[in-house]
Amino acid sequence: FLAASLSGKVGDKVPEFGFLEDGLHKISCPDPYRRPANMTLEAFGNFLIDEFEQKVLELGAENVAAFFAEPVMGSGGVMLAPEGYLARIYALCQKYDILFVADEVVTAFGRVGHWFASKDMFGVQPDIINCAKGITSGYIPLGATIFSDEIYDVISAPGHDRYFPHGFTYSGHPVACAAALKNIEIIERESLCEHVREIGLYLNEQLATLLDLEIVGDVRGVGFMCCVENVADKESKVLFPDEVNIAKRIADACEENGLIVRPVGHLNIISPPLTMTREQVDLLIGSLRKAIITTTDVLRQEGRLETRAPAHV
Repeated sequence: FLAASLSGKVGDKVPEFGFLEDGLHKISCPDPYRRPANMTLEAFGNFLIDEFEQKVLELGAENVAAFFAEPVMGSGGVMLAPEGYLARIYALCQKYDILFVADEVVTAFGRVGHWFASKDMFGVQPDIINCAKGITSGYIPLGATIFSDEIYDVISAPGHDRYFPHGFTYSGHPVACAAALKNIEIIERESLCEHVREIGLYLNEQLATLLDLEIVGDVRGVGFMCCVENVADKESKVLFPDEVNIAKRIADACEENGLIVRPVGHLNIISPPLTMTREQVDLLIGSLRKAIITTTDVLRQEGRLETRAPAHV
């Protein structure tokens, strides 16, 4: 109930279910690409921090249980907040005694080149971390909730009748846990976090070369977690109408070239295997470039773009 309510994605809010509304408060998305016009990154970061603190004061710090965030936003578009954002939010949580909850379902276990993004990338030690996916490299379903000693001491204190009677049939499933342990062993043995940090720099350098394409408004990423944001007009950053289904078109064209990318609205999200090489980066970027150019030419033929000389691969 709470997890579904936390989502900001409209498609997740199906009308047949109820969601928490009154007790859940959202603040602005820390998206540098779509920050207000003429606002510097530094000013945008200050605005976001001020907004959060004002929201806490408005509600009363004693009424705020926790702050939830992904260190790097995943399906929302691989958002990398302005520098210092997460650390400053964390400092305010410490100041006002608010739990900091990190959703590391995507970012943990090597995806961004670290075991956990919160601590290793941003210097933040969450009170609670939820993770999944990379814990087994997706070979078998498993999720985990990790919490601090302080929280454990409270819920495990004798005589207080505090416990979690979830009763999940598959809690601690030995097969899933065995897969996770072996996966962690392999990541460590093959130095995959270090590999992702090294090759990830090259991947994101090459991803930036796509910015010369007509409909690519922004590219962003860290490690092996990347995104291309497609726009109808670069200057205004206006999006294509929903019916164009731009990201799905590009994803379909990519698949024809042997590449799988995830379409989300106007975004194409890229999450390659942690073992990807420099040569495979070149193949990925070449296939993606070809797919975007092909899609652009089709859009022009449909009259959805100004007539210009066709792009070349």
